[in-house]
Amino acid sequence: MGQENFNQMRKAMVVSQLRTTDVSDPRVIAAMSHVAREDFVPAAQRHFAYADRGVQIGEGRSLNPPLTTGRLLDVANITPADKVLLIGAATGYTAAVLAQLAGSVVAVEQNSKLAATAKKNLADFANVTIECGNHAEGWGPSAPYSVILLDGLAEQIPQTLIDQLAPDGRIVAAIMHDGVPRLALGRTAAGHVGYQYFADCGGCPLPGFEEAKSFKF
Repeated sequence: MGQENFNQMRKAMVVSQLRTTDVSDPRVIAAMSHVAREDFVPAAQRHFAYADRGVQIGEGRSLNPPLTTGRLLDVANITPADKVLLIGAATGYTAAVLAQLAGSVVAVEQNSKLAATAKKNLADFANVTIECGNHAEGWGPSAPYSVILLDGLAEQIPQTLIDQLAPDGRIVAAIMHDGVPRLALGRTAAGHVGYQYFADCGGCPLPGFEEAKSFKF
């Protein structure tokens, strides 16, 4: 498939997936129009790069659907003044989009192979740092962050991440809420976070945020 076709697919993604579903921040639209998503997926999956679903990237992982990523970025209201912690760097796509929006990005990936791929893909991005570490532990050495974005579906958000938010910081994620995956915007107050759920929208599971299973009798 030629580059011209990928360019057309990217434009179609913006028109049919983002603009029709309340993704209205012009900077988010511009960033997702600019970053070539096909460069962040395996060759065999490139023709699915802009599909309205997750895209398999190996290691049992998938990139979030473009719509999910777009809506989270839209409500996060990221500016060049923000330092962002991205949980789930995967192959680097969302970090590349964030690099267009934020002053600096720290992206954590717990799978060493994916972390190496992300570092390779983002070698030319001066404001992005890829760290290999446990998703649920975030990256304390660079805290606090004004924004934390989880690039995948979580069953729960640990206090460890909340503690890495700056005062008045915000966190965006797809969270299982009453058994339904919902997009959420959280804001800090007195060391705690209150979440506003704003859309039922699926995300690809992100390892490290599973709830402990209890025994039932």
